[in-house]
Amino acid sequence: MVDAFHVFALLLLAVAMALSLAHALELPGKMRLPKETYLAVQQIYHPGFTYGGFSEIGGMMALAVLLFLVPFGAERFWWLFASLVLLAAAHLTYWLFTHPVNDFWLKDMGLKGASGLFFSVRAGNGTGDWTQLRDVWEYSHVARAVLAMLSFIAAAVALAR
Repeated sequence: MVDAFHVFALLLLAVAMALSLAHALELPGKMRLPKETYLAVQQIYHPGFTYGGFSEIGGMMALAVLLFLVPFGAERFWWLFASLVLLAAAHLTYWLFTHPVNDFWLKDMGLKGASGLFFSVRAGNGTGDWTQLRDVWEYSHVARAVLAMLSFIAAAVALAR
């Protein structure tokens, strides 16, 4: 039963990794875009990537459950612990760097309801040099992709142990 739940956790981690990796792989092409095109492209990510982001929360919850189910101190425990720390670091990177910049990209979309509430949390002021904001947004996704990939690898190693 624990292994089956572990596979479910891996699925959540795979989705979290895929979303951030997709953003990171877009970076070379998007860095060549002029401002108007770049700003237009930024609006395509909502709502799909927003909903997919729940895989990070679900992944952290699943990893926490697995840590409770696996004997403390076992090799598998420490791999799961590392996976949780790495995924939490990816999530923290989102809230510290990526999310505040989203306000700039989404300010003209007029989001209402749950989306409006979500993007108003810790929002930036929606102003600034767009290339600086672009760089923060793009490179924070590269960092998130690396952290999410390492989290997935650690959880996969834990399952193999």
